[in-house]
Amino acid sequence: MERIYLDHAGTTPAHPKVIAAMKPFFREKFGNPASMHSFGQEAAQAASEARESVAKLLEAAAPEEIVFTSGGTESDNTAVMGTFFAKQKKGNHIITSAIEHHAVLHTCHFLEKQGLAQVTCLPVDSTGLVDPEDVKKAITDKTILVTIMHANNEIGTIEPIAEIGAICRQRGIAFHTDAVQTVGHMPISVQKMNIDMLSLSAHKFYGPKGVGALYVRKGTRISPLLHGGGQEGGRRSSTLNVSGIVGLGEAARQAQLEMESEARRQTEMRDSLLNGLSAAIPELIRTGHPAQRLPNNASICIRYVEGESMLLNLDLQGIAASSGSACTSGSLEASHVLLAIGIPHEVAHGSLRFTFGRDNKPSEVQRVLEVLPPIVERLRAMSPLAQRK
Repeated sequence: MERIYLDHAGTTPAHPKVIAAMKPFFREKFGNPASMHSFGQEAAQAASEARESVAKLLEAAAPEEIVFTSGGTESDNTAVMGTFFAKQKKGNHIITSAIEHHAVLHTCHFLEKQGLAQVTCLPVDSTGLVDPEDVKKAITDKTILVTIMHANNEIGTIEPIAEIGAICRQRGIAFHTDAVQTVGHMPISVQKMNIDMLSLSAHKFYGPKGVGALYVRKGTRISPLLHGGGQEGGRRSSTLNVSGIVGLGEAARQAQLEMESEARRQTEMRDSLLNGLSAAIPELIRTGHPAQRLPNNASICIRYVEGESMLLNLDLQGIAASSGSACTSGSLEASHVLLAIGIPHEVAHGSLRFTFGRDNKPSEVQRVLEVLPPIVERLRAMSPLAQRK
């Protein structure tokens, strides 16, 4: 049976060139980059080249603005808590949105529960967009951080980051964006988009798991969460994960080569799938912005069926998809993102997310269109909700 992977928002397979670039750093080039001898300097040089590649991908002013981390969650935590502890004498107010990844929301709420921070959680419209005017209105003289994601991991909506960043720049407030879903998939310029901090994760764009980065604009103050040897300019102590960093750097280089053509190709498959499913399945709801969305993201809700049941049936047919975020897919709670855009609880439980990648083919779209409508019809025949309709 053919196996089809349509969950690239959850993770991606490592690019063959990423694997080849990493391999020497497990044996032949294993030195600690903090060491003075040639083994260490060889590793330090490799990390430096990777830092330059990531900085180039983001159009950062200098490689030193890239801080290597263990992934998106650590980068988000560092941006939120690092800014809070660095600036708490100035204020304690943080602005975020209702549809942020839990790595941001739970961190903000942690600070709030400790009685340290005041958090404003902005609403979104029915497509998942944050209104920049809402950001402007929420700012107070105690606001020290605005953190709004670049694109949502569940519904694919791309936020007006440049406009929000400009508002923050005018008011002298640090602006962070979780760009885990967009880095490597669409052009990003931290300069043009007025971004002070940006989180990314290698495994979301064909790099290895367990490594990511936080872009920190020169002059932006953060307090480190990890204390020790003072690596990364004192912003993140820990021996560098050189093999992972090399993989991240190579993934960044490959993204620059393939991004434009892949975005076009995946957009065509995304639209073909959405149009086909909408025509074949009654009472299907497309979620997210119809145009301002990630090129690979097709997210839907189907009335009167459970997302988990659809996923299990798809998996039996060799098709891997997801229901909401990979980080919370084991939860029985309805997606906070879908609820925030006004989807009722009972409908939100019928969510599916298909996300395409560089190895997918148009024939795989046709396979989903053949398989999913009969699955939905069969599950609805057993659903008491559909029978009461």
